[in-house]
Amino acid sequence: MSIRFILQGHGAARGMALGRARLVHPSKIVVDERPLAHDEVEREIRHLENALNLAREELTAMRDKLHGALAREVGEFLDAHGLILEDPELITGLFDLIRHGKYRASAALKFQRDRLVAVFDSMDDPYMRSRREDVDHVIGRVQEALGRNTSAAERQIAARVGEILIGDSVAPADMAHLSEHGVLGIITTGGSTLSHSAILARSLHVPMVVGARDALASVHEDDLVLMDGERGFVVVHPTAHDLARYRQHQRDSAREARALLRLKNAATVTRDGAEIRLFANAEMPADVTNARAWGADGIGLYRTEFLFLQRKELPSEDEQFTAYRDLVLGMGGLPSTLRTLDLGADKADSSGLTLDYEPNPALGLRGVRLSLRYPQLFATQLRAMLRASAYGPIRILVPMVSAFEEIVAVRTLLDRCAAELRSEGVAIADHFEFGAMIEVPAAAIMLPLMINQLDFVAIGTNDLVQYTVAADRGNDALGTLYDPLHPAVLRLIRLTIVTGKRARKPVSLCGEMAGDTRYTALLLALGLTDFSMHPGTLLEVRQSIAECDLTSLRKKSVLLLRARTRAEIDTALAAMQE
Repeated sequence: MSIRFILQGHGAARGMALGRARLVHPSKIVVDERPLAHDEVEREIRHLENALNLAREELTAMRDKLHGALAREVGEFLDAHGLILEDPELITGLFDLIRHGKYRASAALKFQRDRLVAVFDSMDDPYMRSRREDVDHVIGRVQEALGRNTSAAERQIAARVGEILIGDSVAPADMAHLSEHGVLGIITTGGSTLSHSAILARSLHVPMVVGARDALASVHEDDLVLMDGERGFVVVHPTAHDLARYRQHQRDSAREARALLRLKNAATVTRDGAEIRLFANAEMPADVTNARAWGADGIGLYRTEFLFLQRKELPSEDEQFTAYRDLVLGMGGLPSTLRTLDLGADKADSSGLTLDYEPNPALGLRGVRLSLRYPQLFATQLRAMLRASAYGPIRILVPMVSAFEEIVAVRTLLDRCAAELRSEGVAIADHFEFGAMIEVPAAAIMLPLMINQLDFVAIGTNDLVQYTVAADRGNDALGTLYDPLHPAVLRLIRLTIVTGKRARKPVSLCGEMAGDTRYTALLLALGLTDFSMHPGTLLEVRQSIAECDLTSLRKKSVLLLRARTRAEIDTALAAMQE
């Protein structure tokens, strides 16, 4: 008889799952260190070439299957891994090791991996040091491919239906792949609830527990496992009582889903009657359909990048106009917020716009900086947006603003485009709103001096957190530094909201926090009244808002703004729940 035991970790993506354990041991890769005989060299070269090609095919196949926001989130990791696979120093070094050092392919890969990791480990910059994980993931993929002989297309991918994956870590690039093949949940011995993998798990609705340190050592293949991704624990060999609790969870979830559906056409109001507006983030036609179906008050953020990333050439004004017009018509008179191009050097090449290499594109030529560097490209997009304004209300939103001069420059170009269109006899709206995204601290601090140039403001919390605490949210090595609840982040959000209210200009929040019900009461307490989120979370947030007493929350907000540490923030949040 198997004995029940519990592993404690941290809940990273909520939901319960019951399934058979599938263990992923990195040590399963066997490195053959026997020296090569002279007549084995060319065969080993071909063996390595096949493995490299398999790894490339695998990355390409993953890339092709992704679309929408997921493609943007995961794509940068796939692109980075693809670049490592094409690195001439790595490839030439591998072949030299086989030809001249008489290494077998697996040993050559291990040698190159150890050498590159040592280089990264010696770097002073913590961010660069953390890139060793990319090398590990890529070389691990090639090592694994060495044991296979078929192409990615031919290979029958093992079904993950009914399995709960247990490993040291899961690469973000593998997360979507696992979800597609039916994995029920993921348990890791390391990792952070704020890692990119955890964010993707939440986005994909795959329950995840991180930091269950003894999982690989204590769980066996095919053990029955019950995991709770919200409370962060794992039950191995669950009892009848555990299974009854799981079945009750399933019934509760189904009942909650049915109850949420009844909110589709309901108003969004707090318990004490305050009206809140819920907008949807969108980039694909299906998002617009869902936004209407779940009763959104409009589109709060329309990502125009997808038009540029679908192919290797820039879209024409007419092509952009058609997409924007269809969006506006699809919203049936509700406002549509069109964000201007938000690309940087790390992604622009995929759009047909070739830029110089930048060692740190997150702090480089991106967003409005890129648009202003290419005024003709920018004018084409603004003209397309203005033409769409003839079909319904639009709001034009500019990303990555950090300086007053950028606002003035965009406004000047926008007015010039409007004048040109009118002189050409093209119909455009008499009025369209112009706003800025607040996603770097400089923009939040300067907002009181910029607000008169704007009609509205949108807070992008994903980048605002990153730039405020100077921590990449995808970098597990930085632990909990990337924290939406950092006191400085909350102060910048509050500053932005207060500045907007004083100027009587709407302020929305469109980052991940807006659609996460863990933050709903906190954002209401900070004064937020306009939320913009993935359409799939609209009903959950509406339900959460209905349970909040706004008057009480606002009184308690002072505790939030006095907090100096994360612990004091947690205490303030606990007080808000009372």
